[in-house]
Amino acid sequence: MPRTALPNIELFNPTLQALHSLGGSGTNMEIHDEVVKILGLTDQQIQLLHDPGNSHKTEIASRLSWTRTWLKRYGVLDNPRTGVWVLTPEGQKTRKLDPAAVVARIGRNERERKRWVGRSRAFEEEGEASDFEDGDENETWRVALHNQLIQMKPDGFERLVQRILRESGFDHVEVTGRTGDGGIDGIGDIRLGGFLSFRVVFQCKRWKSPVGARTVRDFRGAMMGRTDKGLIVSTGNFSQDAVREARRDGALDIDLIDGEQLIDKLKELSLGVTTKEVVVEEVTVHPDFFANI
Repeated sequence: MPRTALPNIELFNPTLQALHSLGGSGTNMEIHDEVVKILGLTDQQIQLLHDPGNSHKTEIASRLSWTRTWLKRYGVLDNPRTGVWVLTPEGQKTRKLDPAAVVARIGRNERERKRWVGRSRAFEEEGEASDFEDGDENETWRVALHNQLIQMKPDGFERLVQRILRESGFDHVEVTGRTGDGGIDGIGDIRLGGFLSFRVVFQCKRWKSPVGARTVRDFRGAMMGRTDKGLIVSTGNFSQDAVREARRDGALDIDLIDGEQLIDKLKELSLGVTTKEVVVEEVTVHPDFFANI
């Protein structure tokens, strides 16, 4: 899919429609899946990478990130917490947008903001701007973190996943690392409400390429007789066939954590990442002062 085949502004209304279909709120993944369904994208279009060689993020995910931020600035979306989006009262009343009107208003406001805070980079009319990610996040740190994950040794990546699970509420997390174990890299217990617990086996994929359905099926086979719950953590993403296989009715349940979710979790847990709040000084000039002095 050429980059010009899906202009960003063409995602405004599908994203708005997706939020309405989801009941007024949704996670990044839920919105992604609903927009994919609305547009009828092929697996090839879904898996196209935004910046091959430097990031695992797909083109559609990148453009949806841009779209959500612009719709938030337009006033029809809000994100009360990271990765969750809701329709504002205005968004609940709005069923269709004029994309040109959104670009005109937000583009004008952005040019003004950049002029006063001293940002020299020209506004990118076609919407490729990397500084329009969710919550104004700069993508540079995400690319750097992804590169660090890809460069890790396999056993180091397994220990990192072990640490993440422990700090996310798992007990007795063990990295097995045994060959011939059907792809199972570790096992742990998750406790609910301080009483109930169940065992989870996990697999770690330090991959750049998408994880396919065969990997999910093989992992499910290794789970048989051990547990009813599995987890695959990848630095890359998952093919649509893999997602469908993981969710298949009547089969052992497998959750999939892709590179984007993994990076978000590392940031949340401050594992190898520190976050510093930076306040940008915004200066407003009052002409009346000078006129009346």
